[in-house]
Amino acid sequence: MQSLERTWFYGRLLLYIFLVGWGVRFIAGGPDAPVVLESFMHNVNLPTHEAGHVVFGVFGWFIGVLGGTLMQLLAPLAFVIAFLVKEKNSFGSAVCLWWFGQNFMDIAPYIGDAQAQRLLLLGGVTGKDVPGYHDWNNILGHLGWLEKDQLIASISYDIGRFLMVAMFVWGGYLLLVQYNALNRAEERDSEEQRVTGAEYMARADRYQKRGDEDGEPEGYTPSGGESR
Repeated sequence: MQSLERTWFYGRLLLYIFLVGWGVRFIAGGPDAPVVLESFMHNVNLPTHEAGHVVFGVFGWFIGVLGGTLMQLLAPLAFVIAFLVKEKNSFGSAVCLWWFGQNFMDIAPYIGDAQAQRLLLLGGVTGKDVPGYHDWNNILGHLGWLEKDQLIASISYDIGRFLMVAMFVWGGYLLLVQYNALNRAEERDSEEQRVTGAEYMARADRYQKRGDEDGEPEGYTPSGGESR
């Protein structure tokens, strides 16, 4: 049992190290850095984004346009809560927190492109090529905030940085707690084994002493017969 739990621990540790290393690359980047849009995670997040337009489209044009980003953020947040509350798996929740933060970074380049509309969108076109196709041009234009696109993009990216750092701290703390618990459990098992062994030897000594004190009965022979 202890060996299985320690295997789980080292598996989590490897995943944590991987996410920290990958996360540092994202943190060191920014809304204009290619590390976000060229990341494998961008392809993971894209289907969720597109599904959000369909799900939230029933609430009208503006919510439908905003729905892509909403779904992209709500999906990992739902996993954070589910792992923490339903599954009672804090480490799984911490991993999903990393994903949540990465999504804030993933939407930042899109927000920052609201005025320029130079990014290639789904279908290989830009917002300039197809008017009304760029989500954040529509969103910020509708709100009258187009000139603030760079500021909002930076804020979104910084939120992602904060969430990733929070995951580093939380995940590291959880691993430390698990490591200490495993060591304490192994120490208890070793102590129990020592105590059990010592009790066995003490009991054997008591039986030996009792046999020596009682001695052999008169007339007893090893063959089991009586002496004549």
